[in-house]
Parts: sequence; structure tokens; C-alpha cells
Amino acid sequence: MVDVQDKTGTPEGERVVIKKYANRRLYNTASSSYVTLEHLSEMVKQNVDFVVYDAKTNDDITRSVLTQIIFEEESQGQSLLPIQFLRQLIGFYGNSLQSFLPSYLELSLASFTQQQERMRSQIGGLGTTPGLGPFDDQVRQNLALFDRAMKMFSPFAYAARPEEPPAPKAEPAAAPAAEDALADLRKRMEEMQAQIEKLAKR
Repeated sequence: MVDVQDKTGTPEGERVVIKKYANRRLYNTASSSYVTLEHLSEMVKQNVDFVVYDAKTNDDITRSVLTQIIFEEESQGQSLLPIQFLRQLIGFYGNSLQSFLPSYLELSLASFTQQQERMRSQIGGLGTTPGLGPFDDQVRQNLALFDRAMKMFSPFAYAARPEEPPAPKAEPAAAPAAEDALADLRKRMEEMQAQIEKLAKR
């Protein structure tokens, strides 16, 4: 693990400014030192807020740098994103529902993180007590909820997984109007949110 203590150079809570130069080198203006993508990855994990600017144009390129970090993690065997999820994600580019996806993903991951933190605190209180079956069940419930939420959010594109039996064929129906599709999506998102809140209260 990379030690980012000396690579941050800024008080806790303040945003670190990173400059990216034409030679692809990343410069931390707070600590006056060069950093790597690995350093930035550790900064993210330690909740250090930073923004990355192109040194020549001064454009905010934080998104592309974070995406590059994910690519590096995935290419090194840290397979976090399922292939089906990546296919769906690509399918949303240019889709009429594209604008809904960022807020949905933020909501889902925030809820998932809260659940994981709650579980860690509960497990920490148990010390080394064996038999954490209920927590294993909770993890499975969280994953099942996330899976159902993905199906609700993308009812048109979600393909059945190989181990799942194919859904029975329905009679052809007329394509709904765009307004009806958006109304149905909002309803499904509300149902998903209600399920998340119900699970969070357990």
C-alpha cells in the first residue's frame, strides 16, 4: 500500500489540487511533489478530496483520471465490475435515460456503503466471536437487493444471466410512449428506494 501521508500536504478537509502535464506526470501542488495513479487511488480510499486539472488548458479532468484509476485496478486483476454491468453501462451512453443513471448509481452505492459500515461496526463489537451467519445473510440480501434494483432501473436492457431460467414470453404489446416509460422508471426507482430504506432499518 502506498503511503500518502507525505503526498497530500494539505490539512484534512481541504481539497488537494493535482496538475497533469503533457508528459502524463501528475503533480501535487499542495505537497510540491509528483504522484502516481496509485497515490491518487490511496487518497480516494482515505477520503482525501482532490481535483485534477490539465496543466496546459486548466480543464477539470478529474473524471477521466478517476476512470483511468478504475481501468488500472481492473487490468491488474481487481475485477470489481461484472461484465453484464459494464455492458449495461455502455448501453446507457446516448440513451434517453442517461441523465437518470448518475444519481441512481450514487444513491445505490451510498446505501450499500452505509450498510457495509453498519455491518463492520457490528462485527467489530463481536470481536472474534465465531458464527457470523446472520451477517453472511445480510451480505447476500444486500447483493440481491442491488441486483433487483438494477433490473428495475433497466427493465428494457437487463438480460437474464446464464444460470437464470429465461422469462416466459409475453404477448407482443405496443411500445409505450416516452412519457409512459419515464413515469414507469420513476415508479420503479421509488420502489427501489423504499426497499433500500426498509433494508437499512434492519
